[in-house]
Amino acid sequence: MKPAPFEYLAPETLDSALEALARHGGEAKLLAGGQSLIPVMNFRLAQPAVLIDLNRVQGLDYVREDGGGLRIGAMTRQRTLERDPLVAALAPLLAEAVPCIAHPQIRNRGTLGGSLAHADARAELPAVAVALRARLCLRRSGGERWVEARDFFSGLMSTLLEPEEILVEVALPPPMPRSGWAFVEEARRHGDYAQVGVAAGVSLDEAGRCREARLLYLSVGDRPVEAREAARLLEGSVPSAEAIAAAAEKASRDEMDPTGDIHASPAFKRHLARVLTGRALRRAFARAQGEAA
Repeated sequence: MKPAPFEYLAPETLDSALEALARHGGEAKLLAGGQSLIPVMNFRLAQPAVLIDLNRVQGLDYVREDGGGLRIGAMTRQRTLERDPLVAALAPLLAEAVPCIAHPQIRNRGTLGGSLAHADARAELPAVAVALRARLCLRRSGGERWVEARDFFSGLMSTLLEPEEILVEVALPPPMPRSGWAFVEEARRHGDYAQVGVAAGVSLDEAGRCREARLLYLSVGDRPVEAREAARLLEGSVPSAEAIAAAAEKASRDEMDPTGDIHASPAFKRHLARVLTGRALRRAFARAQGEAA
């Protein structure tokens, strides 16, 4: 299949891109890396009248330290996130998750902002963004607004982005002291979409008790799924095998509603979620305690 006919625009400034988007509105699509958009255009599942290519726009590709956290431009390539030492130091969960995305050839072109805006519930970056409490900057001609990643994803491949807005930046807060993280997923083959994936983050207080826990899942709903009740089971207690098992059981049984496909039934996805949650939490707590994991 080939895409339906469209007008192609390649602005060189963000203001020009915003003006083009304001002019064409819902008839336009933004092209970042194109790793998600081009296939759906080729199958004519998306038929934009106008394609606005952001690859010539300056100033949207960067990774910067900001008060112990990170500011990342939306056009930053996934391969950059995989290799950047600032990402490894200040957002290690992101650094651990990115190599799970497809293959190097895809990550060489795919962008952070493109993946978040596409909002595929099977993708790694939306779940990681919510797990890291990311804030997203959405800009339009004449203004901008910031939204929490937790609120950004509104349904199956849908977000809070308005037709005249561009996602331009992602802000990540500084990591908490005595914190640990882990990202694990299970796929039929490396590079395939995961049948289930989990991003876990924990922090400990001075006595070694769990101060906070976060559990985010991909491929078990129409958007990133957060298991808040399971996380609360861990808070206030010393990490133990029993507490981790109880949280994994709670999350997989009560806090997700996976749909089956030809590769995995809903019951199997719940089983995977339970097993992967235990694995991720053990690794995250070990890292928070300063142990190798």
